[in-house]
Formats: sequence, C-alpha cells, structure tokens
Amino acid sequence: MRANMIESVRQNHSLEHATIALLVQKLGGHVRLAGRSTANGFYVYGDVPTDKLEESAHEALERLRSGQSDLAISAFCGTNLVVSGLMAATASMVALGGRNRWQRLPNAVLAAVSALVLAQPLGRLAQKYITTTPDTTGLRIVKVSRNGFGPFKSHKVETARG
Repeated sequence: MRANMIESVRQNHSLEHATIALLVQKLGGHVRLAGRSTANGFYVYGDVPTDKLEESAHEALERLRSGQSDLAISAFCGTNLVVSGLMAATASMVALGGRNRWQRLPNAVLAAVSALVLAQPLGRLAQKYITTTPDTTGLRIVKVSRNGFGPFKSHKVETARG
C-alpha cells in the first residue's frame, strides 16, 4: 500500500512538472506558478485559466506517455532546494569544524558555494531517480477544479490510477 502511494506521488510530481512547463509555454514566461504533488493529484498555485491548465495537464500526460521524460524534471523544483540546502549546510559544518569558527568562516563560504554548484546536477538526479517518474502508466486525470479567492487562486488536478 505504501509503495503504491509513493509511486502515485512520484507520477503526480512528474505530471505536475510537465503541466506547469507546458502552461508556462502557453501563457508566457511572465506567469508565476508553484505546484505541490500528492498521492491523488497535484495543486497549482497561481492565477491561471482553468481551461488552459486542464488542456496542459492532458497534453502533459500524453507527452510523458510518448517518451518525453525530460518534462518530468524541473529546474525550479523544491527537490533542488532541499539538495542544495543539505549540501551547503553539511559542507559548512565540516569546514567550520569545532574550534576557531570565525577564522574558518572563509573556508565555510567557499565550501558552501562549492556544494551549491555541485548540488545543481545532484538535484536533477534526485528528481530523476527519487521524487519523480516519467512512467505514468495507469494514471488518468479525473477532474480539475479551481479554488481560492482574490490573488490567492489555485487549482487541484485530481488523478487516479487504474
């Protein structure tokens, strides 16, 4: 049961990335969006037309199924931030050591920056092998609904497997 839930989140995470990428292409780069995946779909936060979102979600699902796995990976994913933060914090802690921390601060800054540079490709690998899967076999879009008010608009794209 738990494995199915994790696989569902990974599939929805891929579909979320692909949907947002296509939506940004259709609406232009000026649109500001964020997403969050769950086991039964994903949320898109931002003021976008529901019909464009639904169209993009269906197209994204088809494109993932046709082998466009690159759509599952996003440079703007929170996974990248987590990997970067963990690597920078670890590198800083190692560089600072236990004593003379202020004297070692330049080393910590250098270590943190180096870790952030290395984290970029590692974040993409974490997405590819851990937090997403382009295999959307059995995934279907059930419903797209709009929520929120004023500037706080969002959509829920509900999915199901099977």
